[in-house]
Amino acid sequence: MRLTLFQADAEPGAPHRNLDRLERAAAEAAGRGSALLVGPEMCLTGYDIGAEAVRALAEPADGPMAARVADIARRHGIALLYGYPERGEDGAVHNAAQLIGADGRPVLNQRKAHLYGDLDRGSFAPGGDAFPTAEVGGMRVGVAICYDVEFPELVRRHALAGVDLLLVPTALMSPYEIVATTIVPARAFENGIFVAYANRCGREGALTYCGLSSVAAPDGSVLARAGDGEALLTVDLDPALRSVGTHLADRRPDLYGAVSSAPGKGDS
Repeated sequence: MRLTLFQADAEPGAPHRNLDRLERAAAEAAGRGSALLVGPEMCLTGYDIGAEAVRALAEPADGPMAARVADIARRHGIALLYGYPERGEDGAVHNAAQLIGADGRPVLNQRKAHLYGDLDRGSFAPGGDAFPTAEVGGMRVGVAICYDVEFPELVRRHALAGVDLLLVPTALMSPYEIVATTIVPARAFENGIFVAYANRCGREGALTYCGLSSVAAPDGSVLARAGDGEALLTVDLDPALRSVGTHLADRRPDLYGAVSSAPGKGDS
């Protein structure tokens, strides 16, 4: 499968203009023969825009932003993963990412499970125990949003569910480049999966995004990496490389009970 990562800045609080940028990227990615375009975390509205703006811009998963993305996907014949603020049926707002198929139909919607600092906790409710997967371009895909990929338990859960490719829309800021350069390839290697990490760039509020979007292979190699500016990163993935390692087969789940315990509650 050929996929493209859209590393981009976003105009805070301007979904229509950010959707225009997404459409231009989708047209180019489709022209390159990509089956899937992956955008960053909260790419339609901006991320560090304040809780009041997040609440004002939040929409249900089938809202106007989703309708515009569906139209873009259908007209250009490419699946799209994008980040946006989702308003749930209970009124809670979630940091979410939705995958729309090349036919314009919704495929899966993922809510961020691990909230990072006051920025996330002040604006969003955490996602629950739902980690759907779907097939795109002949590969089983799952989604983890930004901070989620830094938790090995969550990525392992995706791998055990048969995910070939983990899509990670993110808004990683300096000075945490180690996540992009070290943690992402490690997650790919220890789980025998591809990890596609699509980051923001530029400045927003108090944050300076570090770019470094990448695609890591199951052997831990980095197939492609962007710099710190806007980029469209296109990569071909060979499903035959899935599960080249031995970690999943050699696990000892009987030893890991304490991993799910609260700090200080496990065995010493």
